[in-house]
Amino acid sequence: MYRRIRELREDRDLTQKQMGEILSCSQRVYSNYERGELDIPTEILIKLADFHMVSVDYLLGRTDKKL
Repeated sequence: MYRRIRELREDRDLTQKQMGEILSCSQRVYSNYERGELDIPTEILIKLADFHMVSVDYLLGRTDKKL
């Protein structure tokens, strides 16, 4: 469901654990976000978008334009 957050993380050679630390959550929670097993809270979506310098709509697959 959230394929793009995985792709963006891998493009930066970051582990799920590192992303969890950046977002102040555990690796397990972050992994659940990537797999779509947990809905990503709005606050976390915004942090992800800011970190990767993309729009929230891009993360959600609503557009192919990063910004």
